[in-house]
Amino acid sequence: MKRIVLASALAILLSSLAYGKTGATAKADIINSKGESIGTATLKETSRGVDMTVDVSQLPPGMHAFHIHTVGKCDPPDFKTAGAHFNPENKKHGWSNPEGHHAGDLENLTADAHGKIKEKLVIHGVTLGDGPDSLFHPGGTALVIHADPDDGRTDPAGNAGARFACGVITK
Repeated sequence: MKRIVLASALAILLSSLAYGKTGATAKADIINSKGESIGTATLKETSRGVDMTVDVSQLPPGMHAFHIHTVGKCDPPDFKTAGAHFNPENKKHGWSNPEGHHAGDLENLTADAHGKIKEKLVIHGVTLGDGPDSLFHPGGTALVIHADPDDGRTDPAGNAGARFACGVITK
């Protein structure tokens, strides 16, 4: 019994070392195309991945693509400074892509009739620690909410439309 408990503890420790520091946190203050604050995202490293809570308002009702982009810069109005999707493993775009998806491909978010989103999700394949999958690589990363939903397959960005909102991920 001691061996099983010890092996489990060792597996959790090694997982934490490989994927970042469990308990590390980050946040993003999300702005719209006018540079006005419309919400936040909070991130926390856990043994299962990076937990994220998104709390934003002032969006058009309906589904919106949500991605991690490879540059930690959000210059309005179009947020092109955030670069392409975070893709440290050089995969194709979309959850439905048989060749794998970008690490920055996240679930679509749905704004309610009042334009609000409050959702929790788990991000796999990224870390708040060190290494190539770190969201704190040189240049940083940003969260981008797009005007349209992500179709889950079209490379490079899922036909997600214009970049509607953006937030730089910071420690």
